[in-house]
Amino acid sequence: MIDINLIRTNPELVRENIRKKFQDKKLPLVDEILALDEQNRALQREGDERRAKRNEYAKKIGALMREGKKQEAEEVKALSKQNNDAVAEIEAKTQEVAEKLKKAMMMIPNIIADDVPIGKDDSENVQWNTYLEAKEKPFDVPYHLDILESLDGIDLDSARRTSGNGFYYLTGDIARLHSAVLTYARDFMIDKGFTYCIPPFMIRSNVVSGVMSFEEMEGMMYKIEGEDLYLIGTSEHSMIGRFMNTTLDEAQLPLTLTSYSPCFRKEKGAHGIEERGIYRIHQFEKQEMIVVCKPEESDYWYEKLWSYTVELFVSMEIPVRTLVCCSGDLADLKYKSLDVEAWSPRQKKYFEVGSCSNLTDAQARRLGIRYKDSKTGKNVYAHTLNNTVVAPPRMLIAFLENHLQPDGSVYIPEVLRKYMGGKEYITPKKK
Repeated sequence: MIDINLIRTNPELVRENIRKKFQDKKLPLVDEILALDEQNRALQREGDERRAKRNEYAKKIGALMREGKKQEAEEVKALSKQNNDAVAEIEAKTQEVAEKLKKAMMMIPNIIADDVPIGKDDSENVQWNTYLEAKEKPFDVPYHLDILESLDGIDLDSARRTSGNGFYYLTGDIARLHSAVLTYARDFMIDKGFTYCIPPFMIRSNVVSGVMSFEEMEGMMYKIEGEDLYLIGTSEHSMIGRFMNTTLDEAQLPLTLTSYSPCFRKEKGAHGIEERGIYRIHQFEKQEMIVVCKPEESDYWYEKLWSYTVELFVSMEIPVRTLVCCSGDLADLKYKSLDVEAWSPRQKKYFEVGSCSNLTDAQARRLGIRYKDSKTGKNVYAHTLNNTVVAPPRMLIAFLENHLQPDGSVYIPEVLRKYMGGKEYITPKKK
C-alpha cells in the first residue's frame, strides 16, 4: 500500500505507474480514492466539531443545573442528544468511508523502481547475468521423473491415492538429498550472519492481506475451513507478519532472518508439459531470506540477497542466470524483483528456481511495521525484502539434470557430501 499523500499531491505519477504495469482498469481507482479521501477528511472535521460541541453542551448543562435553571438545562439536554446522535451517525459513516478507502488503496500497486524494464509479462523480463557455463550433455538427459524413478527416489502413485495430484513421496537417497540441500542452505545463510527461524505454518487473514494482494491470495492460499487461518504459501508470510503492529528499535535494524517452512499453494490452472512431475506442486519445502531494514538500506540488501542465492547454486556447481522482472511481471506490492533461473540441460534453457523482491514500505504500511527514527523522533515505516535461498522441488530438477552421469548415477558436489554421509554419487537401483 502506498502513502495516500502521494495520491493527494501527485495523482498523475500514480496513474502513470498503473499504466506501466498494464493495469489500466485500475485507473478509475485514483479518482475514487481522492473523492473518498476528501469525504473521509470532511467527516473527520465534522466529527471533531460535533465532539467539541458535546463538551460545550455538557459544561452548559452543569452550569444551568447549579444555577437551578432546570427547564433551560432540559432544553440544552435535548440539543445535546441531537448532537450526540449526529456524532454516532458521523462516526459510523466515517468508519464506512475509511473501510472503502482502505480497500481501494490496497488495490493500488506499489510505485516501481526507475530501472524496472517496462513489459507486459514474464516473456519481456531481461537477462542480467550468467554464472558458470551452461553446458549441454553429450547424451540425452531423461525427464526428471524418469531420473528420480531410476534412483528409486519418488513414489507418485501412492501420493495420488493418499492426497491426489500435485503431491509425492520422496524416498531413499533422494529424500536425503532433499534434506541435505535444505540443511546446507540453512547453514550457508547462518554463516552469512542471518538468524535461523522456524515460523508458524498458518496465519490469520489480516496477515495474509498485509503481505500480498487480493489476486495473489485467491490464486495461492489454502483456507482452513471454519477458522480464520490460512496455510502459508511461503515462510515470508508469517516471518513478516511477526512484526505487525510493532515499533521496532532502530538499533535492531536491519533484521536479517532465514527461515525454513513447508509451503502450500493451490497452483491453479494448466501449466504445460514441462510443469508435470515435481515442477508445480501443492506442497514443498523452502529456505527463505527476509530482511526488515531502514528505507535507505533496502537497495543494498536487495543486491546482497539475490547474490547469496547465486553463490549457493554456484557452490553446488549448478549454472544459473539472473533475470530482471519487467513491470507487468511484478506483483502489486513489489518495487522491483529479480528471478534466479537454473540451467536445464534437458530443455536446453533456464527455468526459475528463486525470486528476490524489494517491497519498500508496501507491506509495512499494511501491517503497521515501524521504527522510531533517532534523528527526527518520528515513527517511520520500515522496508521489507524477501528472497528464496532454495526450494528443493525445482532445485532437485536442476540438480539431477546438471549432475547426471552417462551411467545414470548422480554426482554429489563436495559442499553437500557431509550432509550425505560422505557419498559422492547416488547410483541407480538394479532392476
